[in-house]
Amino acid sequence: MTASSTRRPTAAHSRLAAVGAIAVAGALMLTGCGDQTKDNGSGSKTATSKDAPLADKLPQAIRDKGVIKVGSDIAYAPVEFKDGSGKTVGIDPDLAAAMGKQLGVTFDFENGTFDTLITGLRSKRYDIAMSAMTDTKDRQEGIDSDTGKKVGEGVDFVDYFTAGVSIYTKKGDDQGIKNWSDLCGKKIVVQRGTVSEDLAKAESKKCSGGKKIAIESFDNDQQAQTRLRAGGADAGSSDFPVAAYAVKTSGGGKDFQIVGEQVEAAPYGIAVAKGNTQLRDALKAALDAIIKNGEYEKILTKWGVTDGAVKEASINGGK
Repeated sequence: MTASSTRRPTAAHSRLAAVGAIAVAGALMLTGCGDQTKDNGSGSKTATSKDAPLADKLPQAIRDKGVIKVGSDIAYAPVEFKDGSGKTVGIDPDLAAAMGKQLGVTFDFENGTFDTLITGLRSKRYDIAMSAMTDTKDRQEGIDSDTGKKVGEGVDFVDYFTAGVSIYTKKGDDQGIKNWSDLCGKKIVVQRGTVSEDLAKAESKKCSGGKKIAIESFDNDQQAQTRLRAGGADAGSSDFPVAAYAVKTSGGGKDFQIVGEQVEAAPYGIAVAKGNTQLRDALKAALDAIIKNGEYEKILTKWGVTDGAVKEASINGGK
């Protein structure tokens, strides 16, 4: 997810705080986040075509198969999640489908726990990992962020989106909260082990006059949103795409509002095994193509996250 090396609870989840929007809570409950089985019927459904404009950029083995196998933790609306019919939907699947048209292949999403995705990439279980994964130097270099020790060869990233951390409140009731310092003396709900939780703890230490931030942490972002909606807190925080989607969908758009600006912004990247430069460069070319032809903007508009748009794809832009 964002600038911390965590994407999900401590396991590197800078998709930060998250399992989905309240509007899709029922569908998300059906999703086994740790399910390592093939996600049948959840591919990008892109028909292969020898006439695709960028097909010749792919490695021949992938062209022959007509499929790019994608490792993804499919429980993070609106980036990737299951809809009511069990189909994998979201920003990443839509972008993958658009890229597939350029490359002449289908992107086949396979569900897995977030902290096993890079391992699955190394073992060639997946061709890529696309799962709201924050591009960081540690991941590029195979460094364990907790210990500082090298644990693998690392991965390359094709960066396609920028996400920061957002604060949201009940709609029409911002409690005077405009930024993180305004949370002193108030209560915030977050997902456990996320950058939002880390930021809340760090900000609380800065509070004066004994007015610390009361932090209530949950296993997933859906629970935190439910708590806030019920009036059990003053604010919530999560990655911008998740917060924006909750604002757009929860209660028909009547439950929440985002306050202030995103902080700790960092790129989401598609992870590719080191050395697989041909696939990496083909993905970048496909992303640049859909940015240029307008499909990229249409997809981000559909999901209400155009603030995270990039002007062009980049390689290993994380810090």
